Amino acid sequence: MAKILLVDDELTMVQIVTEVLRNEGHEVFPFTNFNGVADALVARQPDLVITDLYLDKTKPHGLEIVQKARALTPPPVVIMITGFGTVESAVEAMRLGCFDYLEKPFKLEELKLCVHRALNHTQVVAENTQLRKELKKKYQFTQIIGASEPMQAVFRMVERVADTDSTVLILGQSGTGKELIARALHYNSRRAQGAFIPINCSALPENLLESELFGHRKGAFTGAVNDKNGLFHDADGGTIFLDEIGTMPAQLQSRLLRVLQEKEVRRVGDNTPTYVNVRVLAATNEHLEQLVKDGKFREDLYYRLNVVPVNLPSLRERKDDIPMLVTHFLKDKVHSRSGQPFRISQRAMDTLGLHEWPGNVRELENAIERATVLADLPLIRARDLPPALLAKAPKDDGQEEKQAAEIAAPVGPSTHPTANVSAPLANGPTSLKAGVPLPQGVVSLKKFARDQEAAYINHVLATTHQNKEEAAKLLDISLATLYRKIAGEID
Repeated sequence: MAKILLVDDELTMVQIVTEVLRNEGHEVFPFTNFNGVADALVARQPDLVITDLYLDKTKPHGLEIVQKARALTPPPVVIMITGFGTVESAVEAMRLGCFDYLEKPFKLEELKLCVHRALNHTQVVAENTQLRKELKKKYQFTQIIGASEPMQAVFRMVERVADTDSTVLILGQSGTGKELIARALHYNSRRAQGAFIPINCSALPENLLESELFGHRKGAFTGAVNDKNGLFHDADGGTIFLDEIGTMPAQLQSRLLRVLQEKEVRRVGDNTPTYVNVRVLAATNEHLEQLVKDGKFREDLYYRLNVVPVNLPSLRERKDDIPMLVTHFLKDKVHSRSGQPFRISQRAMDTLGLHEWPGNVRELENAIERATVLADLPLIRARDLPPALLAKAPKDDGQEEKQAAEIAAPVGPSTHPTANVSAPLANGPTSLKAGVPLPQGVVSLKKFARDQEAAYINHVLATTHQNKEEAAKLLDISLATLYRKIAGEID
């Protein structure tokens, strides 16, 4: 149901339209003259305004209503109706922000369809605005993890150049978060309402990359069955992010140089260039200066891109940030069996600090993700980390296992997700050390292991909403093995 403000000087028309819209479930505020409309716009805050252009046949009050409506926050969508339609009045109404323009006499079904489209437009705009707010919040500088001095230097530089149109070259090893910085630059700039379009220059062959970036005309090459705009056209008014720019072929480097110099894009097979207003952000994990010396990258393009360089430190250069990053990666993660939030032992944290992290932050995130899947308790221990890290693990002083025992002790069948699978012993311990519920009576160790495995598989399947492929990945078994275990063919 929407709030609709209706303004028209024909009483009969107002009565009919009001009844029709109310029957559709909308709340309608009807007016037959200009008096009181301005106050109603503020007091009622309508979702939609339907207004006649001429309310007294002499003055186009409707245009004034459009202006007042569009000045509200948020502005309602406006439909203009009139019996004196002209091209000039239609153009003026649309220029002021009207969604649509109907000329009398119109059919009621036509009006209802127009209202439906207008309200859908309002909903889409509202959702888009909310999404952009969430994106901007997500990519605020405060949301990027890092308190070390190298990262603080990055933040200072990014804050200084975010709200400019300067080309930025983001330098850093793979996994350091170059795209995250690029998104922060976009969503904290005056272009935040425009599109952010990332493209990996190394992911596409040369002929496809050219078409993706610049577009093509129908028939320009085999397979070009329609005209197609490129990503530079799609990013008009926003930002394009060219990742792995060092892999761009020489021919495309010259075309990109022209875009940066002239702000013009020419589609493949087209002789007419098109002006685009796009900010270019680029990133690479290669040494572009060396590529220039080797003749593999244009020197003039390098200087065009390297207007503002931002150097991202590797994780081994900012190890003080590892505890913050781990806390971030564990946020909202719970142990699959106990339902408890994850913690990490000091020995595991020390182990993370001793690793060199060639894969940088991405490698750390993957290590934590792996640990949360494999840990048998809501405590990540050193043994849950990837084998490559364990060689440098500090000597075990017993504190880690003591902490594990304290966590495991209170876990019983009453809180265990699979407690309904097996009832606890009537006269005896209610759980094992790791919190696994015990069955009624005494059964063989083989049957107990089989029952617990089945219970855990069922739990993982429930977690993945019965998605067997995802469950098999989490269980680190093949899909065929999972099906056989479900069918009870494997002991």
